[in-house]
Amino acid sequence: MAGSTHTVTNQAPPLTQYDVFAADRALTEAVERHLDPAVLDEGRSELSGLGRTSGSAQVQEWGVLADENPPRLRSHDRYGHRIDEVDFHPAWHRLLGKGVSAGLTGAWGQPGGHVRRAAAFVVWTQVAAGTCCPLSMTHAAVPALRADPALAAEWEPRLTSPVYDRGLRPAHEKAGVLFGMAMTEKQGGSDVRANTTSARPLAEDGAYELTGHKWFCSAPMSDAFLVLAQAPGGLTCFLVPRVLADGSRNVFLLQRLKDKLGNRSNASAEVEFAGTWARRVGDEGRGVHTVIGMVAATRLDCVLGSAGLMRQAVAQAVHHCAYREAFGGKLVDKPLMRNVLADLALESEAATTLALRLAAACDDGGEQERALLRIAVPAAKYWVTKRCAPLVVEAAECLGGNGYVEESGMPRLVRESPLNSVWEGAGNVQALDVLRALRREPGALDAYLREVGQARGADHRLDGAIRGLLTELADLEGVEGRARRLVERLALVLQGSLLVRYAPPQVADAFCAARLGGDGGASFGTLPHTLDLAAVVARARPEPA
Repeated sequence: MAGSTHTVTNQAPPLTQYDVFAADRALTEAVERHLDPAVLDEGRSELSGLGRTSGSAQVQEWGVLADENPPRLRSHDRYGHRIDEVDFHPAWHRLLGKGVSAGLTGAWGQPGGHVRRAAAFVVWTQVAAGTCCPLSMTHAAVPALRADPALAAEWEPRLTSPVYDRGLRPAHEKAGVLFGMAMTEKQGGSDVRANTTSARPLAEDGAYELTGHKWFCSAPMSDAFLVLAQAPGGLTCFLVPRVLADGSRNVFLLQRLKDKLGNRSNASAEVEFAGTWARRVGDEGRGVHTVIGMVAATRLDCVLGSAGLMRQAVAQAVHHCAYREAFGGKLVDKPLMRNVLADLALESEAATTLALRLAAACDDGGEQERALLRIAVPAAKYWVTKRCAPLVVEAAECLGGNGYVEESGMPRLVRESPLNSVWEGAGNVQALDVLRALRREPGALDAYLREVGQARGADHRLDGAIRGLLTELADLEGVEGRARRLVERLALVLQGSLLVRYAPPQVADAFCAARLGGDGGASFGTLPHTLDLAAVVARARPEPA
């Protein structure tokens, strides 16, 4: 009979129609730990709503469609008029609208706002990572705009609005706006002080005319952008609206869209300024100082985004192995596969726990917490984003050949996985930033040591790692050449401290043994076999509703 040889057996069902938030124990426990009881029930309800949305078959399909149909540049209309617009698939707009309405741009000033948003960001990244760029830029623009109270009063309500109001119109006519960013230039990269874009003062107070070229412009269909340019007084931050108050288009010439490895649903562009109107943000010559709050916020989002990608990869791998049978039993019960899955789960939980701890520090806002963030954010950005790619590749391997097929969803995660390590300052930039904090801000190291010291005496391997770290920190002579090693240890010790204090004993024991005690190999799946790995894997398993 035709088709009789094609009975399908031994295949895992799709991981869909489930609550992405509620199925993640590390994330739900972090939210319960860090949210004030007064807003905990409300926060959990909102996050479960977003979790069910993210786990739905419909929204997962939108994520696929947006990735398969990347944005297209339309430089001119049919008559030859320059319009500099980007067309997106309808799925992109649906996803972006969901992200905005879920509060991913509205953390500022809300009780527990940063923790709630951070958890939502981890959830949303798992289904629509491409939209997280404009969501992150919009969220992060708020602290930069606060350098000018008048600008903040005008723009902040629009930035934090839960309404996605698409289309290019004057900002004052819109119920909500999105922000992008254009900082880097081809000759400078991360060295923004080498920028050559110039800013000429106009007669209007605070207004300038920009001339220059930006190598990377994020989210080019946003309503406004934060831009660095050289004013007479030095490098300065500017706000560049896409549409001017009178309804005319600002000079914002999109030269091309970047053809990226991943993050394909999101547009990244090169842009030319040629007499472009801009409003100064902060004082002349204080551009880096003005945007530093934005940089810190976007770097934390890189940590959150990588934590989300890692969690989705682990969830898919554990889910597959819980159903797939080989050699007489479920893959998840095979000792070697269990070791691999447990190792992946450890990395994912450590990333999530650290990311939510940093979000809680943002909510606190006290001097001690701000000092902790000064070291912990670049260290976490360095380490967590760098661990994302090898974890996702290993998780794809857990699916065997199926994991190399687009329909599995794993190749999209693989392409996305290096992104957060590269953007917002690559690894060396983060390591040098940590060194800068160690040299110039002694309070930052004090705050870090106080944080990790809360777990002292609970695990001998953690205690040994802290002692070793103190030895390294005692001699900063020639430290730049070993900066990566130092920052890696800072991140691992902080993760170990948090897991010892908050995670189940099986998770903390395994992490300290492999990451701090030297009882692990260079690849995943090399945990000591004497550990309770079954419990670690069971904790990581997503359970569809």
